[in-house]
Amino acid sequence: MPEHTSFISYLLALFPGLSHNAHSVGKMVMSHQDVTEHHLEPTITAVLVGLLVIGLAAAVRPLLADTKKAIVPEETLTLRTFIELFVGFFYGVAKDVMGAKKAKLYFPVIGACAMFIFFSNVLGVIPGMAPPTSSLSVTLGCALLVAVSYNYYGFKENGFGHIKHLFGPWLGPAGIPINILIFLIEALTMFVVRPVTLALRLMINMAVDHLIASIFIGLVALLVPLPVMILGIIVVIVQTLVFCLLTSVYIGLATEHEEHH
Repeated sequence: MPEHTSFISYLLALFPGLSHNAHSVGKMVMSHQDVTEHHLEPTITAVLVGLLVIGLAAAVRPLLADTKKAIVPEETLTLRTFIELFVGFFYGVAKDVMGAKKAKLYFPVIGACAMFIFFSNVLGVIPGMAPPTSSLSVTLGCALLVAVSYNYYGFKENGFGHIKHLFGPWLGPAGIPINILIFLIEALTMFVVRPVTLALRLMINMAVDHLIASIFIGLVALLVPLPVMILGIIVVIVQTLVFCLLTSVYIGLATEHEEHH
């Protein structure tokens, strides 16, 4: 498969109307040309991952409806067991960061991010697939969702105090310029630096990991890519953990009571 392509690339090439630069699949395969980049590809892949997550949730929910039976763990690794372990692990991360009370309130956002990012990252380990999280448009969307969430929760918990604490401690009339400077720095950090770095960190790590794996798989189809794929799985887990850990930290900081800032 040519570089920077995936199965989604070829599927998009079947519909030239989706991109004015689309070429025929036959020409690309026979001439070994790269598929012209489709801006829709990461979005479509992200939508497919979202549908997958929704489908998994719909499949597991009936299995957990009966709480008495759900208490008893299953003997083998099933879909229900996997989801329980997955959700339990990331809930534990959120609880360690913000406490049990806040974790119960805000875990839906953290858990949804964990599921989406994990399964998006996993696509990068599958030969012929590209993770949507290697695209800045997707990771930036996730980061903006997190930014909107922690600011919303901050306003809900502290009201105007969510903005007031950005000015830092009151330094008196003579210190107003310093308070304004502190506000500008803190506001820039909260509304720009955090979401941008959150998006770039995930995108760069997944893009580089996918590129390295593609290079090794292209050189040798057997044996050598195996340790690279194992490393890729580790990257998948670590990047999901880092994103959710930082999300928990940001929500925890935003929802602290004003006197604790």
